[in-house]
Amino acid sequence: MTSFFATLTGLSTGARYLIVFFVSMVPLIELRGAIPIAAVMGLMDSVPHTVMVFVTAIIGNMIPVPIIYLFARKVLEWGKDKPVIGGFFNFCLEKGKKGGEKLQAKAGRGLFVALTLFVGIPLPGTGAWTGTLAASILNMKFRETVIAAMLGVLLAGIIMLTISLAGVGIAG
Repeated sequence: MTSFFATLTGLSTGARYLIVFFVSMVPLIELRGAIPIAAVMGLMDSVPHTVMVFVTAIIGNMIPVPIIYLFARKVLEWGKDKPVIGGFFNFCLEKGKKGGEKLQAKAGRGLFVALTLFVGIPLPGTGAWTGTLAASILNMKFRETVIAAMLGVLLAGIIMLTISLAGVGIAG
């Protein structure tokens, strides 16, 4: 595993930023994993690099949000009874439904704030992917969903950046 990270550290700065960008798009990992990976790759060695990591991770994490909102539920509904993919699609629908029900139960009329916090608190099973799918299942408005997801991603980014900087020493 050490040689894997050594290889990543040896990549060009641009390639390392691309890794941060694409890892931020991956479901379940999102920027919660991308920012610590950036720290391990040595990208957070100065304030400008740290800011660039933060911005790159935010953009990467937000790009899937409108796509998830507009299409994920439809695709999952379509595929839930298909032979090979049905089990996974049902799992995703169930996860989104359960997340939506929990949000609805806790939030009542404060669904926007609940979605923001759900996306923003970096715990397993939360994040922009699950939160956006849950909002879609709850029929939240598109604009509200995107804004709540953005605020949540910013919150998660700040939390992960703080944790990562504490782990590698404050960038300066």
